[in-house]
Amino acid sequence: MKKSVIYLIALSIFFSCTKKQETADNTAENTFVEKQFPELKEGRYNVAFLIMDGVYNTELTAPFDIFQHTQYRKNIKQMNVFTVANTDAAITTFEGMRLLSDFNYLKDSLPQIDILVVPSAEHHLDTDLEDEAMINFVKETDKNAIYITSHCDGAFVLAKAGLLNNVVSTTFPSDIDKMRTTFPTLDIRKDVLFVHDGKYITSAGGAKSFEAALYLCEYLYGAEIARSLAGGLVIDWKLEEVPHLVIK
Repeated sequence: MKKSVIYLIALSIFFSCTKKQETADNTAENTFVEKQFPELKEGRYNVAFLIMDGVYNTELTAPFDIFQHTQYRKNIKQMNVFTVANTDAAITTFEGMRLLSDFNYLKDSLPQIDILVVPSAEHHLDTDLEDEAMINFVKETDKNAIYITSHCDGAFVLAKAGLLNNVVSTTFPSDIDKMRTTFPTLDIRKDVLFVHDGKYITSAGGAKSFEAALYLCEYLYGAEIARSLAGGLVIDWKLEEVPHLVIK
């Protein structure tokens, strides 16, 4: 008799727990969580970082760090920084970091983008260049952006979008020949860490992404602010010592 009672009690607990779990699962499935967009303060440059699976950490985080730190400098037009992607799902960087983008450029209402940053990604030399929606996003953003910047193989995306047709550019050193073969009409330079031509700044990438970002800050805010931003990240910044090319 005691065993039967114990069995019935155990069975009752099992079904009770199962029902609670089913209720919890159904509640989770039916709960709509409204997407939270970042606060973009007025009077600042809006700086968008284009991210996708396989994006490299350094080419993303180096300029992001530099530009984000402008928010702690006074008497300048600071920067709002945010990410854009073609999905609401998590982006996985080449190194395995998982990120959620702030805006989905396929469906969200986007703010005016003043500066577009295109970090390098694993497939910028091949399949990413076949992503028509992404290439069209870059083309459309270019129409009203003040500056377009790329790091490492992000230059391939700009080239595919036709933005580098009449400007001088550069890319990751070991991929310069590949870029020249892929886009034979472009003027692509070696032996420089970044090139500024018109509204376009292309860089060799890697750790030199910090320097290309600091250059843009020096161009916008002056040497004193650029040195201050560099100092905050323990970077010894002297523009005159960095191999670069400014066209116009």
